[in-house]
Amino acid sequence: MDLEFVPYPKIGRLKRQCTVTEKIDGTNAQIVFDHDGNILCGSRKRQIWPNGTEGQAKACDNFGFAGWAYGCREELFEYLGPGRHYGEWAGAGIQNGYDGMEKGFYLFNTFREDSSDHIPGLYKVPVLYQGDFASDLVDAIMNELLAHGSFINPGSAPEGIVIYHHGTRSLAKCTYEYDGTGKPE
Repeated sequence: MDLEFVPYPKIGRLKRQCTVTEKIDGTNAQIVFDHDGNILCGSRKRQIWPNGTEGQAKACDNFGFAGWAYGCREELFEYLGPGRHYGEWAGAGIQNGYDGMEKGFYLFNTFREDSSDHIPGLYKVPVLYQGDFASDLVDAIMNELLAHGSFINPGSAPEGIVIYHHGTRSLAKCTYEYDGTGKPE
């Protein structure tokens, strides 16, 4: 090991701007575009391709996400542009299912202009709160969300919330299940 001085990182202040969104119960997904509009799709852990893609030894479309993304690649590139775009692919047949709901890609980037007019099936996660962070805020939003139900599919049970802390540029989640214990292996 080389001896090298590394300064201790600055500690961010907790009571700063945050954005709280509904945690969607689907499957994590991403779309990556280069500057020429070439596309790559992925789940949380791996690259995926549309079912039936030539040259792929094993098709792995992750509930139809890659097929949808490749199917509207030009529109997505025009709207999203080059870069890595994360979100949740959710709808009927995925995780909780949101019975009767069409599948859609819910972008985590809530600061984009509204996408629903541009590309069918492309949305943003619902913003539940934006303002200064306070610890009692999390419980209040969780209670209100549980009473109201999911914003993306009214009548469905919500999974929880995601808090983006602007000052530390970090994410945290709070869910109704496993929040104190974590999911079993």
